Amino acid sequence: MLDDIIRDRRRKLNKLIGDGFNPYPSKVKRTILIAESLKNFNKLSRFQKQISATGRVMGLRDQGNLIFIDLKDESGKIQGVLKKDNLKNFKIFKQSLDVGDFLEISGPLFKTQKGEKSVEAEKAEIITKSLRPLPSQWYGLKDIEERYRKRYLDIVLNPEIKEKIERRSKIIKIIRDDLLKAGFLEVETPILQVLPGGALARPFVTHHNVLDCDFYLRIAPELFLKRLLIAGFEKIFEIGRVFRNEGIDKDHNPEFTMLELYWVYQNWEGLMKFTEKLLKKFIKGRWEKITYEQALKKYTGKNLKNLKSEEVDEIFKKEVRPKIIKPTFITHYPKSISPLAKSWQDNPDLTERFQLIVDGMEIVNGFSELNDPIEQRKRMEEQERKYRAGDKEASRLDEDFLEALEYGMPPAAGLGVGIDRLVALITKSHNIKEIIAFPTLKPKS
Repeated sequence: MLDDIIRDRRRKLNKLIGDGFNPYPSKVKRTILIAESLKNFNKLSRFQKQISATGRVMGLRDQGNLIFIDLKDESGKIQGVLKKDNLKNFKIFKQSLDVGDFLEISGPLFKTQKGEKSVEAEKAEIITKSLRPLPSQWYGLKDIEERYRKRYLDIVLNPEIKEKIERRSKIIKIIRDDLLKAGFLEVETPILQVLPGGALARPFVTHHNVLDCDFYLRIAPELFLKRLLIAGFEKIFEIGRVFRNEGIDKDHNPEFTMLELYWVYQNWEGLMKFTEKLLKKFIKGRWEKITYEQALKKYTGKNLKNLKSEEVDEIFKKEVRPKIIKPTFITHYPKSISPLAKSWQDNPDLTERFQLIVDGMEIVNGFSELNDPIEQRKRMEEQERKYRAGDKEASRLDEDFLEALEYGMPPAAGLGVGIDRLVALITKSHNIKEIIAFPTLKPKS
């Protein structure tokens, strides 16, 4: 059935070319977006103003000497009316036009007898001939994995997915603008790194042919951003992709977008207040605060002091985090799972670290940055021992970073925001795949 449709469309394509029409022109005339034509319909129709609109044909009703089409562009949808008496090339559309084709249509706006706002075509041209039919809007692409695999069709058929991707862009812009207004400088740091660092995660490995050495896709930009603090920058941020070779679920995608921010002469408490100010417009309700130890006790009944450092984080992620629904700052994380955070003065086994958790998801991770090079070396050496013992998520000993730290890094606080999770939360999406244009999937073959 599908093969027959494709063959028929190829036949129509060849007929168009044979009749001297270019079904894939480079120059297209568009004078107005469809949404704009609808917004100004009364004025444009009253003066019989000619418009030129373009878009994909989403519906087609052939009534002999009349063809009605639903034309859709990025902004909206309008009905086009093709009349035999108005178009010299009407026969071409009769023989060759299909749902899914892109069309340029020029003419005045008017209302049909049924009151439908429409364009009366005085000139029309197929500007892209589609060779495959779109799935039915009612019966096609119901399988979730197929939707993600053929995202371009998913977006064509499901306007709400397009709206989420557009909203994602707007959210990032709002955050970026707020940071720039607050005096932060946007910077870029390497994605290819000699050593992975800045997080506890398994990295992706690649090979540079000319240099003949392995590189890692960054798991975080943190250590390079800190080098910029050492260099003299005081308020910096980066929004970019990071890559972690870990599981895929509703909260995790191997490549994701992260905001990282660093602020010299600020500490974790000031940064918590700034975080709330930055994100409160998106995350409504009363924000709460509880220590890591209190949360562990409240939701599991377990005492932090009685747990091994290796099992603490796993217990927290599986048994505590999913139960925290309201916006909540979790504070004072154990030093054993916070290798880059400054120790808390009142208890050196804990750190000046916080996470913002909402709806069971970690949205923000921040802390007072460890800037003591001797203490940082001890922690990195401990992480390196764990790595060599088989823990592939442990941090590596980064001698280049430690050397930089020995030149002096001023007191600072920093945070990371998972943009994908934040957007999923704001758009009420139950899976971050819904707000990522092309989520990672296993190949079919």
